[in-house]
Amino acid sequence: MGEQPIFSTRAHVFQIDPNTKKNWVPTSKHAVTVSYFFDSTRNVYRIISLDGSKAIINSTITPNMTFTKTSQKFGQWADSRANTVYGLGFSSEGHLVKFADKFAEFKEAARLAKEKSQEKMELTSTPSQESAPGDLQSPLTSESINGTDDERVTPDTPQHTEARAEPSQNALPYSHSSSSINKHWEAELAALKGNNAKLTAALLESTANVKQWKQQLAAYQEEAERLHKRVTELECVSGQTTVIKSQKTELNQTIEELELALKAKEEELERLKAEVESASEFQSQKDSLTQKLQDTESRNQTLEAQLSDLEQRLESSQLEREAFRKSLRSLLELLDSKIFELTELRDTLTKLIEGSNVVKR
Repeated sequence: MGEQPIFSTRAHVFQIDPNTKKNWVPTSKHAVTVSYFFDSTRNVYRIISLDGSKAIINSTITPNMTFTKTSQKFGQWADSRANTVYGLGFSSEGHLVKFADKFAEFKEAARLAKEKSQEKMELTSTPSQESAPGDLQSPLTSESINGTDDERVTPDTPQHTEARAEPSQNALPYSHSSSSINKHWEAELAALKGNNAKLTAALLESTANVKQWKQQLAAYQEEAERLHKRVTELECVSGQTTVIKSQKTELNQTIEELELALKAKEEELERLKAEVESASEFQSQKDSLTQKLQDTESRNQTLEAQLSDLEQRLESSQLEREAFRKSLRSLLELLDSKIFELTELRDTLTKLIEGSNVVKR
């Protein structure tokens, strides 16, 4: 299946300053994706984050790691393999809590996977490493089961037998016929097979005994640990009697202080209730004044409308009066011209009358 992402979130990534070991150095300019990966082939959990093509986090989760929440939106963990401390800044506390829960979950899964792998290694190494104590260990060597390097010779290789027999000073006087040599080595092989079968049976029996002894030892260790815990608890109980008494006194004082604080809070509550009631009265007065103000504003608007109407009427009447004045002026001018003409006519007639009178005389 390979390595697959199983959980992702976004955060600002930091690393501890390698020189001061106190200050945080940002490794990403903005929030990046931080993902948990699971490698099914190796049964390993990793935290990986990329900023573009650069891996800014590549941390393998081990059972001894701890994720610490240092604030509501910031958490950190130390990676001994990378020789650094990683820090993550989240946008909200919920994202931090979820990341921390996943860290604890995958840390526990990594611990279980490590224990399973150790159990498998112990099971595979038990037949070769565990043996019965005492004299059973000496015949379980490779030389005793399969023979020494000099004795590991098959019946098909008589030349090696002859070469081995030449430098030996204590060799038995055999006939050099191939049939006798083959029979001898067949008997040796049968004897070795019988010894091998006996030793295998003894090995299985010793392995079973070792497993039984291990189980008994584990039970004894559990019982001893339980008794040790019980003794420690009893010692703590006996030693904590005075502490409990002092804590009881402190608790009584704390209760009295809390009761006084409760009374003060109750008085404050009564005062607040009175203020709320007065505030409700003020609110009702405010509502009535607001209604009156609204009525006044509506009346004001009506009066303004009437005033604008009157202004329009006045303006129109003024325009009419001005037109009437213009027409009167034009009539007066016309009348003046007519009067002037009549005056000239009168003067002319007067002159004519006077001229006629002179002629008559």
